[in-house]
Formats: sequence, C-alpha cells, structure tokens
Amino acid sequence: MPPVVTVTDLRKTYGSLVAVDGVSFTVEEGEIFGLLGPNGAGKTTTMECVEGVRKPDSGAIEVLGCNPAVRTTDLLNRIGVQLQEAQLQKRIRVWEVVDLWKALFPRTVDGEKLLDELGLAEKRRSKFMDLSGGQKQRLFIALALINDPELVFLDELTTGLDPQARRTIWELVLGIRDRGKTVFLTTHLMEEAERLCDRVAVIEHGRLIELGTADELVARHCPESSVHFSCKGEVGREVFSGVSGISSIDFADGEFRLAGLGPDFVSSVIECLAEERIRVTDFRTETPNLEDVFLKLTGHSIRD
Repeated sequence: MPPVVTVTDLRKTYGSLVAVDGVSFTVEEGEIFGLLGPNGAGKTTTMECVEGVRKPDSGAIEVLGCNPAVRTTDLLNRIGVQLQEAQLQKRIRVWEVVDLWKALFPRTVDGEKLLDELGLAEKRRSKFMDLSGGQKQRLFIALALINDPELVFLDELTTGLDPQARRTIWELVLGIRDRGKTVFLTTHLMEEAERLCDRVAVIEHGRLIELGTADELVARHCPESSVHFSCKGEVGREVFSGVSGISSIDFADGEFRLAGLGPDFVSSVIECLAEERIRVTDFRTETPNLEDVFLKLTGHSIRD
C-alpha cells in the first residue's frame, strides 16, 4: 500500500524564524506515527502543513493521495483533527457539540455510541465548562472521530493531564489504531512516544534528526545496558571479566555497575553471580530508552 502521508523536503518560515527546515518522512497505513521533540521544535507547524491548515514555503506533501494545500475540502471528510489548543463555548453541552459536528459531514458514525466508547455517555448533558481536563480531551477525540476518518491527527494530546487521565487517553489512541485507523501524533513526552508509536521521527530546531521504531533507535544509538548491585563480602572486579558482552566494570559507594552489549549480557551477569555464589542486594537493570537516544543525538534532555 502507498503511504498515507508523504512529506518531502518541507520548509516553513515565519519571517527570519525557520520553523521547519527540510523535513521528509512517510506515514504508513494503520500505524501510529509520532513526531517527537521539545516544545518549539517545529512539530505542530509540520502537522498543520500536513493537515492543510498552513501552507509550506517549499517542499511537497501528499495526504491520502491529495495535496492538502490544494484539495483541503476533499480531505476534510477523510481526516480527523484534534488541535493542540482548542476551546468550545463554555455552556454548550456535550450532546450539542456532537450533533453540531455531525451536521458538518456527509458521513458520520453513531454519536451516542462514540460517546459511550470514550466513556462520556454519563456526561452527554454536561456543559463543556464542567468537564475535567481528561474529559475535554476525550470529547475532542470524539469530534475528531465523528466523521469516521481514515487518518487522525492528534497534537500534544495529553499535555497538562494527570498520569491517570493520560493513561486513559493512551488506551483510547491504541483503540483508534485497532479499529483500522492511521494515527499521526505529536508529543514531547518520551513515555507517550514509547507506549503508543509504531515509529517516531525525532525533530529538533525544525530538522528531522532520526526516524525509526523505538527499538531501532535505541539499538542504533544506545545499545549498551547496565546492571547495578551491591555484594555482601569482598568481591574483586576480575570475577566479572569473563561475562559475555561486558564493556566496563565500575565500583563506587559499595555498588557495582556492569555495562555491556548484546541480548545475553544481563543473563550472563546473573549466571556469573550464581556460579560464584555471590550474594547481592539492590539488584537492578537499566536499559536505554528514547530519552537516552535524544540525549545522545542532541546533547541535552528534551526537558532542557
């Protein structure tokens, strides 16, 4: 199948500010694709150009076989959009919003069933201003899905939500993909990208600096794992020199840190401890994640 979204050498500026600089990627059918990067990296601008909300200065974009800057109206019936910042009239009721959005499209899904699936059935008569942050986000998801879109855009969906509400939204997003939809999202949350995205594009200062699955990016840039433990009794570093894949052995403040490569490294450490009858405490393993990848690629944390 051809890609649902194809972006080639996208560039967008605002005066002297270069918001997006030569970004290229594809989004495949049925996947959750994420743009990952800090605030101000160019994620939202990129997404808005793909949606047809903004016109790029140069480059080519194709969404579901259409140029969004030319055939925006044609695409509106095939995509669903949740914006990073959105508001509704404070006193409009949930059911009224859903009915209003249904009137905008020639084909829609059952609004009552959709509210039920998103856990909003009991809130259908509530005013928008009386909803919690998580409930508002679920309502915006409902509005993005009301026209049964092929492609759903979600921009910083869980920013500002508490951990419980965030995880609820994550399950809803996974459910969208399970229903055969393609999801294109932006996020600056590493855990969110790791939990949801089949592939991520890491973007920084308007440039795309890496692309792949989370496992691919970790294996490519941060393949080393580490094991931390404390021992009862005197144990020399030479005991661990024969561990498969080991690359370094450090001891500080009564704790060993063994670092190494390969899928059998941690198992080899455990086997060594058992063979040498070494009693350990506070045993833990640390495996790199997207946070480590971003730090390796940019030299700073995404929160800096």
